Amino acid sequence: MSKTTGIAVMGASGRMGRMLIQAIEENENAHLAGVTERAGHDWIDRDLGECLGGAANGITVSDDPLEVLAHSQAVVDFTSPKATVLHSELAAQARITHVIGTTGLEDSHLAKIAAAARHAIVVRAGNMSLGVNLLTVLTRKVAAALDMDFDIEIVEMHHHHKVDAPSGTALMLGEAAAEGRGVDLADVSDRGRDGETGARKRGDIGFVSLRGGDVVGEHDVIFAGEGERIILRHIASDRMLFARGAIKAAIWGQSQKPGEYTMLDVLGLN
Repeated sequence: MSKTTGIAVMGASGRMGRMLIQAIEENENAHLAGVTERAGHDWIDRDLGECLGGAANGITVSDDPLEVLAHSQAVVDFTSPKATVLHSELAAQARITHVIGTTGLEDSHLAKIAAAARHAIVVRAGNMSLGVNLLTVLTRKVAAALDMDFDIEIVEMHHHHKVDAPSGTALMLGEAAAEGRGVDLADVSDRGRDGETGARKRGDIGFVSLRGGDVVGEHDVIFAGEGERIILRHIASDRMLFARGAIKAAIWGQSQKPGEYTMLDVLGLN
């Protein structure tokens, strides 16, 4: 039996799915335990290596996540909210680590994931990179240090294929800023300005989403005061950094108790 962590990848054919597979192959502490794709996909029941344009590797692409998770110690999931909720239930049944990078999750999805975390280790983050998680810590500290005379705006830009806005990372940064100020983000979030909106409300945290080209991810947290601005910025130029972070989280989860965790926990920043 292998001493490395067996990790399953959901949505193997997607851009992130392919990168996750590569990241697992590059990690000496992990091995690929299985992969899935949606029912009816061209890859179903075919060898993964051949689907990826290489030699056969003995891993068959499945449309049955339960079967795949039964032979895994962790699962990495960058799919869709509906699929992720299903995977969380199955991961809880299998008592394995579930790493979630899916964005666009709503309160109803999060409630079901929280229920699954009573039986499984769930690591969920809007962004898996070290740099962004450091930015989150800094955002919380700066927000706590400054008063309401500093307006907070979060600007994010991603490629034109991204379907949700604001990005999961932007919302994560917004939560950090709100936590630093001791407020609930839902009460101060300002996500839409168009036409005669009136003056900016004191204490609001604003979000602006830009989409275009092949931008991997750029995030600015702007603290704008009278006569000065403080800008915290992170620019991602390689999507593989997210994949490597997710694999790190999957391995880290093997020594944890059931519950919900973030990348701050994985990186020892909490």
